Amino acid sequence: MSQKNETSVLVLSLFITVGLIGGGIWWFTIPKDNSNSDQSISSPINNNSRTFAGVKNVPRGLFRSGGSTTWAPIRSSTDSAIQTVFPEFQLVYTQPINGAPGSGKGIEMLLDNQLSFSQSSRSINESEREKAKSLGIKLKEIPVAIDAIAIAVNPNQNIPGLTISQVKDIYTGKITNWQEVGGKNEPIIPYTRRLEEGGTVEFFNKNVMNGESFGSNIKYIPTTTQALREVFNNPGAIYYASAPEVVPQCGIKALPIANQPNQFVSPYNPPLVTASRCSQERNKLNSEAFQRGQYPITRRLFIIINEKNSTDKQAGETYANLLLTEQGQDLIEKAGFVKIKY
Repeated sequence: MSQKNETSVLVLSLFITVGLIGGGIWWFTIPKDNSNSDQSISSPINNNSRTFAGVKNVPRGLFRSGGSTTWAPIRSSTDSAIQTVFPEFQLVYTQPINGAPGSGKGIEMLLDNQLSFSQSSRSINESEREKAKSLGIKLKEIPVAIDAIAIAVNPNQNIPGLTISQVKDIYTGKITNWQEVGGKNEPIIPYTRRLEEGGTVEFFNKNVMNGESFGSNIKYIPTTTQALREVFNNPGAIYYASAPEVVPQCGIKALPIANQPNQFVSPYNPPLVTASRCSQERNKLNSEAFQRGQYPITRRLFIIINEKNSTDKQAGETYANLLLTEQGQDLIEKAGFVKIKY
């Protein structure tokens, strides 16, 4: 055999040997898929689809959701559009049998196996995680939108804004007159829903009031609609709610808020549209300030998933997946909230 042929054979043998060794290393080092057929139906969250039609592995069946009342405009905007594309992915919002709907109630219903997934205006809290653990359940939250809390006052209340500490002092009863924060000599009448009635109240209590109790001067009211009516009719009233529920309203005014005095950020795009012009031109959300975290009381909205049930897990991940498409994010924006994806 010539030297040239011997060299070719040696080179070929070397490549074969390296290939076999490399293949053996690859075989022993790749992660093995030990999932069974039930688990494999869960799909990872896909952030790259432009339209609902681009989302894969959409399950068939009737799937119940529940929870946050803040989510109502999103459900109204997105769910019918989703079912136009996927009519066999049937979505039903389910009211609780006992008590008022809200983020906490939705998570409770999810843990009690009444829902396929829930919608929340706050993150899962520690007691909910502990209850899930005791039931052998692991909860997962997927953020899909950005929201903020807006402070509503009567349009005649002429102050530049409130700091977070002033809002806290109003709701704990330390500040009781508008004159104390630069307003008129008029008693403050703070309105709120009860703590157990929704994620917005829980979020406010934790992030604005630092867990302190509401003061004895608080007026409890069951719905945001009723509360905003009180703010419109009463110059001394104040209320807080999801920004999309407050900012566009003509009968009230959303206040700028600050962490420090004289650093106010408005929840609307300035300048303020006054009540006299509101019927022609509504105030719009200050989306950029919410997106960048410049507005002090921002939060994310979540889909909460029970990872124990593979079918429900797939349904919840699919719903989140749909909302995270460009089409879903556009519909969330049209519902008055802020896109989490750009």
